[in-house]
Amino acid sequence: MDFKTADLYDSHGESLRVCEPIFRDFGGRVRFCGPIVTVKCFEDNSFVKSTLAEPGEGRVLVVDAGGSLRCAMLGDLIAASAVEQGWAGVILFGCVRDSAEIAGMPLGVKALATNPRKSQRRGEGQRDIPVTFAGVRFAPGDQVYCDEDGILVAEQPLLD
Repeated sequence: MDFKTADLYDSHGESLRVCEPIFRDFGGRVRFCGPIVTVKCFEDNSFVKSTLAEPGEGRVLVVDAGGSLRCAMLGDLIAASAVEQGWAGVILFGCVRDSAEIAGMPLGVKALATNPRKSQRRGEGQRDIPVTFAGVRFAPGDQVYCDEDGILVAEQPLLD
């Protein structure tokens, strides 16, 4: 994956959506990109778990967890499943746990913070709907590009 978000922005400018710089890197891959799949849920990671158990095919799961800092929506077991299934990464508007283990996995993970408390599993949430956080709208099928400098969203692929 040979790209830099700064270079992509220089080339494509205002056609890109730029996330507010509120995320930290937790995964073993800092640079990742792919088509977006979305989940919207609040303190219930049922849809995160079930989605990441499906074939990822290089996609990126974008999770609107409402910005909750009260519990983790992704831990080492679900992250390991994502790696096995071929997901490129996860962008989580919420928390992770098992961060040391996740840091050793070949998976991009951007989230707000860590929290050792696990979420509930009530089967609540929505999938494949547009979500908005960090000043950006993420729609299923859009492309996302992440690295050390931030997160960009494009309607069309920018790389060959």
